[in-house]
Amino acid sequence: MQNVLDRITANPKFHEFIAMRSRYGIIMTIISAAAYYGFILLVAYNKEFLAAKVSTGAVMSVGVPLGVSVIVFTIVLTWIYVRRANSEFDATNEAIIAEAQK
Repeated sequence: MQNVLDRITANPKFHEFIAMRSRYGIIMTIISAAAYYGFILLVAYNKEFLAAKVSTGAVMSVGVPLGVSVIVFTIVLTWIYVRRANSEFDATNEAIIAEAQK
């Protein structure tokens, strides 16, 4: 088993894969954090905008659909990441392991 592990860690494709997967994860994390922190910054510095009514005579303020959209946005980002991880990342991982077991 150690021999296979050594071949995997010595494989340049493995290092490219790890770098690509890490970059993708970091980018998705930054996008998600930007959405959440952007909303929090609006709460902290632009309460008037968030308190504005959606339309004339409406009961709901702009902050409610904006907050829900932040949550939905991060759920969609998670779905995109999982979809790519379950297809491309898993396939690449299996190919690297198969190559090392030869």
